[in-house]
Amino acid sequence: MPPTRPDPTDPDPTDPDPTDPDPTDPDPTDPTPTRPDPTTALAHRPGPHRPTLAALGGYALARIVGLVVLAVAAGVTGKDGLHRLKGRWDSVWYVRIAEHGYGYQVTLPDGDVHSDLAFFPLLPALERALSAVLPVDAATAGLLVSWTAGLAAAWGIAKCGAHVAGPRAGVLLAVLWGVYPTAFVQSMAYTETLFTALAAWSLYAVLRGRWILAGVLCAAAGLTRPTAAALIAALGVTALVTLVRERRLPLRTVAGVLIAPLGWLAYIAYVGVRQGSATAYFDVQAAWGNSIDGGVALARFIAGLPWPAALGLCAALALLGWLIALCVRQRQPLPLLVYTGGVVFVSLVGAAYFGSRPRLMMPAFGLLLPPAVALARVRVRTVVPVLAGLALASGVYGAFTLLGSGPP
Repeated sequence: MPPTRPDPTDPDPTDPDPTDPDPTDPDPTDPTPTRPDPTTALAHRPGPHRPTLAALGGYALARIVGLVVLAVAAGVTGKDGLHRLKGRWDSVWYVRIAEHGYGYQVTLPDGDVHSDLAFFPLLPALERALSAVLPVDAATAGLLVSWTAGLAAAWGIAKCGAHVAGPRAGVLLAVLWGVYPTAFVQSMAYTETLFTALAAWSLYAVLRGRWILAGVLCAAAGLTRPTAAALIAALGVTALVTLVRERRLPLRTVAGVLIAPLGWLAYIAYVGVRQGSATAYFDVQAAWGNSIDGGVALARFIAGLPWPAALGLCAALALLGWLIALCVRQRQPLPLLVYTGGVVFVSLVGAAYFGSRPRLMMPAFGLLLPPAVALARVRVRTVVPVLAGLALASGVYGAFTLLGSGPP
């Protein structure tokens, strides 16, 4: 006889007791409706690229708001907003390096010498390369690099956030970075977006165990900004803790750690050879007023303010400390914690111009992860106006700063 075909209406023969309810199903006798977790729902929507598109779209909208506010303010005041984005302050130095190479310096009335060797080479190299293949000048090429790197940074930031706290938090983290108070710098021909993109993807590579890629990206970051020291430390400390815990270190981890500082060290060595001194780069930075003083300059600045302003600044520093504490309580991955703490530390202990400190801290996107996680628990209809308000406030502050007289 031929084998009997199973009746499709019969229960699954492999189920020991088909009449038992599935423990994962909701209780039909429970009158309380169950609401799906928004983070879980987002993670399981069709299409693996939805969170990425949401992060990139939200970030782009935030920056467009800032540019629109700047254009309106520039039109009202009769000033050139585009010139402020690509042709003032540090942007001028990068363009000069792109067009003429290193070797330019300015002697100030007080005798201080500002040399272009204070600026790392990756951005001007990209400006030079892009202006050679496209019909744009180096200044416009700098904007194209910065804006493209901003999207790459938002993508990497979202990936890091999703790895730690889920896709929804990752999307919100990227958008929050785009509405940071000094986010207008992300629209300038500066190195913040390029460095943050390299740092975010390097950290994500570490979180995924891809140490050689992390080291290569870190080396590139080391050719972009001196803040790469924080990223180098993040990789080194993470590898050291891994060695202590596991009593072994994979060869790929060793390779990544060894590669990581090569870019930073290469430029320090280049300046040293060029100037004939092992400490030449640090001497150049000191001439710009960027030496490390342990926070003395910051303390003096606060002490010289009127008491209401000093009190407000102290409150802002307290908020910064609270955010760092939240990052620790959140148990962020070690490389992200070390990187965030390192960027903040370097930004506070230097003798740099005070107005630049918030900008210098902007690459520390881990500070925004606690508020991103908090917003991930809120309904979309509440989150959208909050982010829109933050984008507008950031845009207004950016227009006020860019159209003013002082550098960011």
